[in-house]
Amino acid sequence: MKKMMQLSLIINILVLTPVCLSLWLNAPWVPNGWGEFSPARGILLSIYTAILVVSLGLLWRQEPMAIASLLLVQVIYKITTPLTVGSLENPVVISNLLVAAVHVSTLRLIVRKLRKSH
Repeated sequence: MKKMMQLSLIINILVLTPVCLSLWLNAPWVPNGWGEFSPARGILLSIYTAILVVSLGLLWRQEPMAIASLLLVQVIYKITTPLTVGSLENPVVISNLLVAAVHVSTLRLIVRKLRKSH
């Protein structure tokens, strides 16, 4: 379980660091995945930054319940993106689904471990 928690958090960090930097700097490839700058894209950057900061903190101090809460929120938003975007072809949607698969595996291990301890 510990290795999967670390893996999920490291994936968050490895994915979100370049994504956040690219969004902050308005990199040329950003509109392809997130559209032109808008208030909605700015809000999304804030959410991504929050997930990145929390992931960094949880990597340092691994609390299974806190990690599970973060990953559950991420899984919900990631698996609903094909519906909200209306496409499976968007690169962000594809990435979200791949990351969600890893996070679901981590969540299953955390829940299994917590059930055994009670």
